[in-house]
Amino acid sequence: MSAPTLEDWTVAKRAETVPGVHELVRLRWSPRSFSARSVTKDDLRILFDAARWAFSSYNEQPWRFIVARKEDGADFERLLNLLVPFNQGWAKTAPVLIITLAKKTFSNTGKPNFHALHDAGSALALLAVQATAMGLHIHGMAGFDRDRAHKELDVPDDYEVVTAVALGYLGSPESLPADLRERELAARQRKPLTELVFEGRWNHPLPL
Repeated sequence: MSAPTLEDWTVAKRAETVPGVHELVRLRWSPRSFSARSVTKDDLRILFDAARWAFSSYNEQPWRFIVARKEDGADFERLLNLLVPFNQGWAKTAPVLIITLAKKTFSNTGKPNFHALHDAGSALALLAVQATAMGLHIHGMAGFDRDRAHKELDVPDDYEVVTAVALGYLGSPESLPADLRERELAARQRKPLTELVFEGRWNHPLPL
């Protein structure tokens, strides 16, 4: 029997959903193995334009992105070195690294924008779906030094450093250490809707 191909693996990672969920949602997942294939600036333009059209409170559009491709050399290493060692170990193979940020106040009033993180997440979600449509994947990371990122990337005080992201084309899981390879190949799981969606008040599952 021949070894599984990347296409076989992608199909195997397809989410088990109720009928009618869009295929792009089912195929979106967060790998740790990336190929060496470069992501072009034209592709990045498409991805970030998709993110640009996310919804936001008062159309503030609080999201910002700091991006470095591996071809950028020092800029890529600067972002990579912000990650915790565990994430550096696999993310170094990704051709693109991203830091997401959110503006903490509304531009027209200066008042706190309590929805900024939510809205920045919506922009990243659209980017992820667009990436899936283009045969790309992203993997978001909480494991990085936010304080250092704020300082070393010259982020203004009015912006929150939110997430680190690896972006690229899927690579072979065989490139990963054994423990990560096992996690990479494992079936995807989510909590049931009964734990997530309530009817009318807390902890009364909506019958779906």
